[in-house]
Amino acid sequence: MIEILPFEARYASDFKDLNLEWLRRYFLVEPIDEEVLGRPDLIISQGGAIFLARAEGRIVGTAALIKSGARRYELSKMAVTPAWQGSGISRSLLQAVIDAYAAAGGEELYLESSSILTPALTLYESAGFVHAPRPAGPIHYDRSDVYMLYRGAGA
Repeated sequence: MIEILPFEARYASDFKDLNLEWLRRYFLVEPIDEEVLGRPDLIISQGGAIFLARAEGRIVGTAALIKSGARRYELSKMAVTPAWQGSGISRSLLQAVIDAYAAAGGEELYLESSSILTPALTLYESAGFVHAPRPAGPIHYDRSDVYMLYRGAGA
C-alpha cells in the first residue's frame, strides 16, 4: 500500500536523498538543486508544498509544488527510488501536487524537465501538461530543455 504524506521536518533527508539519487544518475547536481534540497522548509513557508510517498514503512518518492509568483507555481523535485518506479507512485505524487495547486487557487502550473526523461514527460503529458515556449528570463536548470504548462486533464 502506498501512502501520500505531507512534508514534515523529519522527512527532510528523504526529500534530499531521493532527489540527489536521480540527479546524480542522469545529470550533475546544480547550485539551485543544493539550495532547494537543503531548505525544504522554505518551500513550505513561501506557500508551496512537498509530498512524500511511503511504501512498506519507508519513504520511496517525493514531489514539490514551489510557489514562484502571486498565483504561479512550479512542479519540481519529483523523484521515485528505482525499486518503486513503475508502481504508480509518480502519478499519485503528481496528482497530490495538482490538487494542492488547485486548492491554492493557482493560475499557472509549469515544470522544467529534460528531453532524456521520456517516461517522466509521458506521465506529465498524460496528466494534462503540454509543451510550451519557455518564457523570457533565466533558466532554472542547465539540464532543462523542456518547458511544460498544466492545462488540465484531457488537455
